[in-house]
Amino acid sequence: MTEPQNHNKRVLIVGGGIAGMQAALDIGGSGYEVVLVDRLPSVGGHMHQLSETFPTLDCAQCIMTPRTVDVGRHEKIKLHTYSEIEEIQGEMGDFRVRIRRKPAYVNWDICTACGACTEKCPTSIQVAFDRDLELPKTMRSGRVRHEGTGKAIYTLSPQAVPKKPVIDADHCTYLQSGKCGLCAKVCPVGAIDYEQGPSWSEERVGTIILATGFELYPLEKLGEYGAGRVADVIDALAMERLLSSSGPTSGVMRRPSDGKEPKEVVWIQCAGSRDPELAMPYCSKICCMYSAKQAMLYKHKVHHGQAYIFYIDIRSAGKRYEEFIQRAMEEDDVLYVRGKVSKVFREGEKVVVWGVDTLTGLPLEVAADMVVISPAMVPSEGTQALAGMLGLKVDEFGWWTEQDGNLAPLETVRPGIFVAGAGSGPKDIPEAVAQGSGAAGKVLSLLARWGGHDDQDAGHDELGR
Repeated sequence: MTEPQNHNKRVLIVGGGIAGMQAALDIGGSGYEVVLVDRLPSVGGHMHQLSETFPTLDCAQCIMTPRTVDVGRHEKIKLHTYSEIEEIQGEMGDFRVRIRRKPAYVNWDICTACGACTEKCPTSIQVAFDRDLELPKTMRSGRVRHEGTGKAIYTLSPQAVPKKPVIDADHCTYLQSGKCGLCAKVCPVGAIDYEQGPSWSEERVGTIILATGFELYPLEKLGEYGAGRVADVIDALAMERLLSSSGPTSGVMRRPSDGKEPKEVVWIQCAGSRDPELAMPYCSKICCMYSAKQAMLYKHKVHHGQAYIFYIDIRSAGKRYEEFIQRAMEEDDVLYVRGKVSKVFREGEKVVVWGVDTLTGLPLEVAADMVVISPAMVPSEGTQALAGMLGLKVDEFGWWTEQDGNLAPLETVRPGIFVAGAGSGPKDIPEAVAQGSGAAGKVLSLLARWGGHDDQDAGHDELGR
C-alpha cells in the first residue's frame, strides 16, 4: 500500500451512536483530532432510547451518559450534530468532506439551554425519539413528557449532548403561518432565529470510520401484524420508551390507546427477520434477548401481569445470555410459545393474536392488551448514498461490506476507511463497542506510521455562515 506524501491525521467518524462514540474517545484520548458527524441533534444513537440493557439489567443511561458527556467536552472531538455528509472526495491521507448542517432555527452559540422556550411553546407534537407514540391527553402533563420534549421546539431527550433545542419546522406555528413566535419572546438571550438556513463546512481528514448504525423494519410493511394501524401494537423501541424512566410515561407501564395498565402483553419475534419470501432472510440477532429483557421489566412493573413471547427458536449466544433467558422463564414466569403468529387484529378493547403452538400442533388465540413487535434490523437511511460517495459496496440488504468478514471485519476495500458497529449487520451493544475500539485501533496504527501529531488546526474551512 502506497503511503500518502502529505498526511492529514484528523479522523472523520460518521455516526454518533455507541460504536462511533467509543471510537472517538479512543482516538481523541490518544491525542488525535476527531470530527464526529451525526444527523440527530445530539449523540447517543439508539442506545439513548433504551431503558435497561441485557443481561445485567443495568440502566442504559447510567452506562452511556458519562460517554456522551465526555464526547461533548473532549477538546480533541469536534461535533457536527444535526448534520449530514454531502460530499467526500480524495484518498487516504487527504479526504475532503463537505458537511451540511440542517437549520435548527436556534443559535446554539448563544443558547444557554435554559428551557424557557420549550416550557412556553403551546404546540404539542408526537416525538420521534419516543417512536411517535400517541398518548391520551391526560398523560401529556409536563412531568410525564419531561422538559424539552413533546413540543414544536425540543431537545432530543433530557440527557441530550449537546443539550440544545431545535424547532420542528413542519409543526411550528410561526414558521407555518407567521403567528405565535412565543419562543422568541421568552428567550432571555435572543437565540431564536426563524430566518436561519442550512450551513455548510468542509473538513479535511486522513481516515474515516463508518459507524452508521441501524433502523427497524417498518411496521407498515408487516400487514399480518396490523401494518402499524392497529392500536396498541408497537415496535420494540417504542416499548423501550414506555419502560424507560425518561420516556413519555416516566416508566409507568401504560398502553398508548387509553393509558390503562396492560394485564397481558404479547411479544412477537422474527417480524420481518428470517423471512426470505416477504422480508429479510437474516436473523436480527438481538431480538430474543431484548424481548426477554422487556418481558422481565414489564413483570417488575406489573407483578400480576402475564407476558407471552412467540418465537421460532431461541438464539442467545453470548456471555450469560442463556442464563438470562432461563431467568425470564423460571423467575418471571414469561410464557414462551414456540410458533409463528398469523394475524393480529383489534376486537373491542383487546388486541387479538392468532398463532399456532408448533410443539403441540394446536392453534392458539391470545386476547392481549398490548402487542410488541420485534422487527428486523435494517441499515440506516442514507447508507446507500454514502456508499456511492465513497465508492464502497453494500450487500443486497444495504449493510456495509467488509473487506473480509472473517479476517478483516473492520476494513473496507478502500484504504483508510473502516466500519464499526451495526452498520455492517445486526450487533448487540458489547459487540458494537468492541468494534468501535477495534476500528480506532486500526486508525491509530495508521496514524502512528505517519509520524507524530501535526498542528491540525488548519484542517478545516468554514464555508457556511
